[in-house]
Amino acid sequence: MSKRKLNFIDLFAGAGGLSEGFVNAGFLPVAHVEMNHDAIETLKSREVFHYCLNHNLTTLYNSYLRGSVSKDNIRNRIPSIILERVIEKEMSEDNLGELFTKIDALMKMQNIRKVVDVIIGGPPCQAYSLIGRPTNKDKEDDKRLYLYKVYTKFLERYQPKMFVFENVPGILSCTSDGHSHFEDIKNCFTEVGYEIEHRVLCAKDYGVLQNRKRVILIGWKNGSEWHYPEIEKKEYDAVISDLLADLPPVQPGESSNKYRRGNYSSYLKEASIRKPGDVLTWHLARPNRELDRDIYRCAIQLWNNKHQRLNYNDLPDNLKTHKNRSSFTDRFKVVPADLESCQTIMAHISKDGHYFIHPDINQARSLTVREAARIQSFPDNFYFEGSRTSAFVQIGNAVPPLLAEAIAKGIKNLLVSKLKEKANE
Repeated sequence: MSKRKLNFIDLFAGAGGLSEGFVNAGFLPVAHVEMNHDAIETLKSREVFHYCLNHNLTTLYNSYLRGSVSKDNIRNRIPSIILERVIEKEMSEDNLGELFTKIDALMKMQNIRKVVDVIIGGPPCQAYSLIGRPTNKDKEDDKRLYLYKVYTKFLERYQPKMFVFENVPGILSCTSDGHSHFEDIKNCFTEVGYEIEHRVLCAKDYGVLQNRKRVILIGWKNGSEWHYPEIEKKEYDAVISDLLADLPPVQPGESSNKYRRGNYSSYLKEASIRKPGDVLTWHLARPNRELDRDIYRCAIQLWNNKHQRLNYNDLPDNLKTHKNRSSFTDRFKVVPADLESCQTIMAHISKDGHYFIHPDINQARSLTVREAARIQSFPDNFYFEGSRTSAFVQIGNAVPPLLAEAIAKGIKNLLVSKLKEKANE
């Protein structure tokens, strides 16, 4: 085991939050499979970063972030296999043959002798989330509900020692005509030869300053006498302002690529979110209407002065334009600067940002892309490709890298210890 790196295949990879954690824990990616083009480009840029980091080419990568080196230029200097393991393809029954062929070829090129240690990933969460879940009578026709069956095909094909299947807590209660989808998922994994256990993990317990919960289902081969790994919790003496204070103030629609002068928080250092020499990117705020900014100021003042959340019905009449006054009355919500965690960053931030208001009343805006990424524990050197809207979606859909790293380290410790025991028998 000590002579080779543990490896993994990442399915439904998104922008690579889960993958980032496994790479940081010392795993080697065999392949990332994703269908969204912007996310694919982000994954490729992240592969470029890790290659540059490992080959003393950080200056070249930073030149790309500053815009002085083109995407094509920097990618042409990276071995082709690094980028080829990012596969732009929909996860579907129809594409299985092509996906297997590509991954088999990648394993051969990387001298991986038919040994896949871990498969990770989870299908799109919208079908299972309490907010995004279909409500019509034909919800069972939502194909996203059954993508776990495609995931299972990869377990059958590659027989990993362990796998990680993640999703939103809503998956536990998702039903069609009273039938539990989660029970079907567990039965499906059991039928292909795996023992399984699931737990609901909260990101704030693993160093992420966010109250984000995810179902983490982990499986291991029948008869291996393994178990759910010990996932070590990590707490920092930090609050949200420690994430934001070194970023320069910007107004709606503005951006900045310069950090504030002076030291930055110990949390940013210890969590490896900001490092010396980092280039600030994506500190870009969406435009906000003046009407919304007036509401933001009300919400910020109420929270900062009284630690109270704004109820939409309590606004002055001239600021109330929504006809719906009975539901979503907390639609305007400040990110609390003085608390140890904040509300869950969701892909919906791409639409309006009202639920993610910056706590500085002088800025009176929603979060920038970089601020949202930091709350998700993405490091500043993580670059998101695509538009501002796309970047927000990629961030909101991701597993926080610090949570992913904790899971990866737990699995690594278990795999290494168990395989050493086996070698000594």
